[in-house]
Amino acid sequence: MSMIRTALPLILVTSVLTGCAGLQKTDWPLCAAGGVLSGAAIGAFQSASVAAGLGGAVGVMAGAYCWAHGDGDDDGDGVLNSVDKCPNTPKGTPVDATGCPIVAPAPEPVAAAPVALPKEEVITIRDVHFEFNKATLTPGDKQQLDLVANKLKTEAPNVQLHVSGHTDSVGSDAYNQKLSAKRAHSVTDYLVSAGIARSAFVSVEGDGESRPVADNKTAEGRALNRRVEIKINR
Repeated sequence: MSMIRTALPLILVTSVLTGCAGLQKTDWPLCAAGGVLSGAAIGAFQSASVAAGLGGAVGVMAGAYCWAHGDGDDDGDGVLNSVDKCPNTPKGTPVDATGCPIVAPAPEPVAAAPVALPKEEVITIRDVHFEFNKATLTPGDKQQLDLVANKLKTEAPNVQLHVSGHTDSVGSDAYNQKLSAKRAHSVTDYLVSAGIARSAFVSVEGDGESRPVADNKTAEGRALNRRVEIKINR
């Protein structure tokens, strides 16, 4: 009987601590309560004073053991609290081995599709007025051609440029043809001086009044017919 009284407290303590090992730290009061109940059970074989002392001791021991060794998964992400570096992960969030949310890699940027340029394009320059009865460019004409030069600089090595001059119907056909050719060459020379390779210009010619785009009977129509066209072949 004395052997049973000696061994029983050890058995009960071991049982309580084993049970606490699977609990979470927040469950330490349950371990302590279990220790107290174990003490009451010991009282069946020991004196009242011994039972009370053992019950308290086992309760404290069980609570401390639960706090020190207990583990769990408070946020339910499948990673134990002892190794969970992100303990408050929202439920259902994919996590890595440390319990932290898995960050999806940023998608690779999609390169913008190149803009398809037409195989043929015509730049019509109508604001080039020249000096009266001459092929000399005015300061305003040069500003307008600077804009054209900036556009052509990016393409000139890979395209063919055709420049043609046009006049209205005032004057003879022969005179207008020569004047339109001079104006086409003036525009070409300026574009070359602005940085466009001369080799990009495959033709420079004057068409005189032969290709009107408006009615020569009106001032407005004649103004539209006085123009220089640059055709781009890509």
